[in-house]
Amino acid sequence: MLSLDRQNHYRERYRALRPGWRTSGEVYESFVRRYIREDAIVLDLGCGAGGVMELFDRRVRLPVGVDRHLPSLRHNRASSMQRVLSDADALPFVAGCFDLVVCSWVIEHARQPERLFAEVSRVLRPAGHLVFLTPNAANYVTVINRLVPAWAQALLVRLFYARSERDTFPVAYRANTVRALRASAQRAGLQVCALETIHDPTYLALNEFAFRLSAFIERFIPDEHAVHIVGDFVK
Repeated sequence: MLSLDRQNHYRERYRALRPGWRTSGEVYESFVRRYIREDAIVLDLGCGAGGVMELFDRRVRLPVGVDRHLPSLRHNRASSMQRVLSDADALPFVAGCFDLVVCSWVIEHARQPERLFAEVSRVLRPAGHLVFLTPNAANYVTVINRLVPAWAQALLVRLFYARSERDTFPVAYRANTVRALRASAQRAGLQVCALETIHDPTYLALNEFAFRLSAFIERFIPDEHAVHIVGDFVK
């Protein structure tokens, strides 16, 4: 079983092999931090039970969290966040009301990502930013995941990653490559400030041998095919 503690242990091992390497979460947090200010109104799109806004909810004027999964929304750990039950592609907000939209582990679930990006563009103010974190559909780990039947994915997540099946949602990967994300930004009237891909060999590191093999394989993975993508789009 690959618990989060074990995965983080192997991440520190990988950091020692690649000095200066940062996890996708660290890169994502650094992107978000650029736009946090006291007068900001921030939307956490697909906020779930927690995430990056747990760090920043008391440092902005108004944090708002949106999620379609009511149990997660009820248990969100950002205590000052205003919570709204809604789909990501039909947001109940007027146009141009947010300075920043943050979005982690959501884009891969969107069946119609063009509608999601269009809604984000609509609710962002001019010069507002969308910062997101999502898996890369071009990575071999993601390809393996997509080959697993949908009925088996939740069970495997529970067995291998010690996560509840209730925390596993269907994935679509309709806009989850660097090229597709650039195209999505253009269609939604957004400009790309940054698209950074993040290598991470720990997702199959169930033991020492698997970690060493994954770290070796990672040396041959092109940057554009790294497992995660962190992006920054501006309106």
